[in-house]
Amino acid sequence: MAGRGKGKTAGKKAVSRSSKAGLQFPVGRIARYLKKGKYAERIGAGAPVYLAAVLEYLTAEVLELAGNAARDNKKNRIVPRHIQLAIRNDEELGKLLGEVTIASGGVLPNIHAVLLPKKSKSGKAEESAE
Repeated sequence: MAGRGKGKTAGKKAVSRSSKAGLQFPVGRIARYLKKGKYAERIGAGAPVYLAAVLEYLTAEVLELAGNAARDNKKNRIVPRHIQLAIRNDEELGKLLGEVTIASGGVLPNIHAVLLPKKSKSGKAEESAE
């Protein structure tokens, strides 16, 4: 009568919930945090899987955009500045993380239109002024 009850079957290798769900983020750890955090009296089996998937997707999105920003700046390593540029140049991520401060992130390069030099009527006058 092997295979009945809740005991582990002998010789069976443990498979993580993350690998079952095809995720990199730790489903078990997220489940533990959800339980310890007392967000609800009970936590369903699917909740930590779903949350891990959402967190992994958002992380992958930010990392891809930050990687592109790093490549644009001819760098091989992502630094906080690249994460800042990635988030602030993306409309949806910018809205999600609008109130977030990224340490050593800097600001988006932006010169207010009022501060730019005035356009003269003829290009000759501007060249002679320089």
